Amino acid sequence: MLSTTIDPSLSGCTVETVLRAVFSVSESYARRLKRRPGSVLLNGKPVYLVERVNIGDVVAFDPSDPTRLPIAAIPFPLSIVYEDEWLTVLNKPNGVAVHPARDPNEPTVENALMSHYVGTENPHPVSRLDKGTTGLMAVAKSGFVHARMKDVQADGSYRKTYLAILNGIPNSAHGFVDAPIGALPGSAYQRTVRDDGAPSKSEYTVLHTSGNLALVRLVPHTGRTHQLRVHMAYLGTPLFGDWLYGTREAAVDRPLLHAETLSFPHPITGEPMQFFAPPPEDFQSFFPR
Repeated sequence: MLSTTIDPSLSGCTVETVLRAVFSVSESYARRLKRRPGSVLLNGKPVYLVERVNIGDVVAFDPSDPTRLPIAAIPFPLSIVYEDEWLTVLNKPNGVAVHPARDPNEPTVENALMSHYVGTENPHPVSRLDKGTTGLMAVAKSGFVHARMKDVQADGSYRKTYLAILNGIPNSAHGFVDAPIGALPGSAYQRTVRDDGAPSKSEYTVLHTSGNLALVRLVPHTGRTHQLRVHMAYLGTPLFGDWLYGTREAAVDRPLLHAETLSFPHPITGEPMQFFAPPPEDFQSFFPR
């Protein structure tokens, strides 16, 4: 339960107004709470959301999901960096998709978390990593926390940096790619830079070079599908091993992209959260860290 004690600024308001003002409960989520008897309490007793409150009253509500999602629980080892009752931060390995795939026997991040979670905790990925991308990702344990994390993303305080190895060296040591991204005609999966695409901006910094390879730090300032891969290919320096936007490489089995740092204010407490995951062995073989 999350709770708050009514002060003079909220005295006389409805319970729904309190939920929206204090906990940023959306109108649609408030409607869902109305359909869950006992999910909202006033001074410890179930209450209708139209009830009005007084100074000193305590309003509480249950932000958990009412039921488990219909996702199979498949045990699979995950590297969990942080976990509390609201969210999980993990270091995703290569070769594991986030969402359940066509093959019901292929374990994904969501399948593994359903096996790890208890009660009605459910995996709600805050942002998705491609199957071949490694590194940090946050997963909310309920729809309410997921909505709060989306607000954090929208206000720009959800920040992630990536490491990538490029097949080619950018002309500048630091720069931005500000180029709209949309679907590639004739493909349901591939993206491309196109004039009528969604606004997309990425920042890159060259850290080291070796031969024709460059180790770069990437910062996505928007969140489009395949954004970093598309933008680096647009520069003429695709990710090493990126079979979709560059060339297939015998030395690696994936595009070399790794989510190295992640920071955001905690969606419930507001506490600053910062995480770091070193690059995996395939990065280290090219550029030891």
